[in-house]
Amino acid sequence: MGKEAFQFVDFLKKAGQRYWQILPVGPTGCGDSPYQSFSAFAANPYLIDPGLLAERGLLTRGEIGRFDFGDDPGQVDYGALFANRFGLLRLAAGRFPVEDAGFEAFRRSNAGWLEDYALFMALKEENGMVSFQEWPAGIRLRKAPALEAARARLAGEIRFWKVTQYLFFTQWRALKNYAHRNGVFLIGDLPIYVSPDSADLWAHSGLFQVDGDRRPTEVAGCPPDAFTAEGQLWGNPLYRWEKHAATGYRWWVRRLSSAARVYDVVRIDHFRGFESYYAVPAGSRNAVHGIWRKGPGADFVDTVKRKLPRLSVIAEDLGFLTDDVRRLLARSGFPGMKVLQFAFDPNGESEYLPHRYTRNCVVYTGTHDNTTAEGWRLSAPEEEVAFARRYLGAGPDGDLTGALIRAAQASVADTCIIPLQDYLRLGAEARINTPGTVGGNWRWRVRSEQLTPGLAAGIRGVTELYGRAKHRRRAAGKTKPSSAG
Repeated sequence: MGKEAFQFVDFLKKAGQRYWQILPVGPTGCGDSPYQSFSAFAANPYLIDPGLLAERGLLTRGEIGRFDFGDDPGQVDYGALFANRFGLLRLAAGRFPVEDAGFEAFRRSNAGWLEDYALFMALKEENGMVSFQEWPAGIRLRKAPALEAARARLAGEIRFWKVTQYLFFTQWRALKNYAHRNGVFLIGDLPIYVSPDSADLWAHSGLFQVDGDRRPTEVAGCPPDAFTAEGQLWGNPLYRWEKHAATGYRWWVRRLSSAARVYDVVRIDHFRGFESYYAVPAGSRNAVHGIWRKGPGADFVDTVKRKLPRLSVIAEDLGFLTDDVRRLLARSGFPGMKVLQFAFDPNGESEYLPHRYTRNCVVYTGTHDNTTAEGWRLSAPEEEVAFARRYLGAGPDGDLTGALIRAAQASVADTCIIPLQDYLRLGAEARINTPGTVGGNWRWRVRSEQLTPGLAAGIRGVTELYGRAKHRRRAAGKTKPSSAG
């Protein structure tokens, strides 16, 4: 969140962009995935900028230089981050003032999640970072004497985890404010489920489908389809929606309210799970033997809209959709998503083809779960690529990625999001994530020398050509200015 992030905002402004969509910023857990986080409320200490800490006098440049965070500017080295980043942050936290008014205000206003998260992380450290389900029974089951003893024993560690959260959100607020001053708004991502190894499940087990030992009885996934014969086994604990309903969805309202303070627009992952969700018996090797169960539906959506009327949302409505899911999305009024890589089945009239869009949607060439547009061109079935070329008017040797970008920009969709890799014409080597795999994902990063004035001018040109840099139309979520980003 240091100078490179501020310079990227400058680049977006020069490129005529109004949105920067990012992945979840929670602490990454299993497989370095931002969708398997230790907390639904906390943020990732890896993103704290050491240079900004040095400016505050909490670190020296020499200290920063002694730590290895990897030597490949195009790939994140999570192993090096895990081994070294926390040592550097401990130096900074050790110098952080004992009585800091800003920290005390932050601690009080976020006590609802911060206390449990900090204790959870301190206990993870004490137990060799294993899943909380492998902890001794006293702390795993949150017995009062065991928790009281842990708070006394680990007071220093608990403070460290609180301070790192304060440092993150202090830097985040500065970056967000700078983006706003330059006309750039942040679209964040909210995973529908929490991790099986999270402070949320540990501290609020009654809200989840678990047994008396806090172990999930059923877990989340997706059924088999044409792409995956065994389905997708995500392994996340499922909600006891009747418990949430009995509290007026208090935990969810807190979570969404927290996300709305972090981001300008919140993309809710797997929106269809609120209508019905796929439940797989815990311990299954795949997702073949799951079952669809009803979610909270309209009651949840109506409650959220009533209690958070200013919340701006994008509903991720991809995957297997039913008429009930479509009706719930329509009732919410939230814009859904259209992904061009899904559009070109020559045997059917896909709802992802641009001529079928309504205004209330957000169009993408691809998402973090897709390969890049160039990667798709080289790997998709020949008949799909041929149909895309015919539909988009891109001849056999035409720039198909450019044609996809122009089709997204030219569509009636209120908001258009183009992955940076597509503007850079990068191939599959720049893919962010391959669903259903662990390892090798979430690593790509852009190099500063790739963000050239020429690239900014090209992006601005296509954005202006289709009127997205000039007009303030109904936009992502609700009220922000529509644009490509």
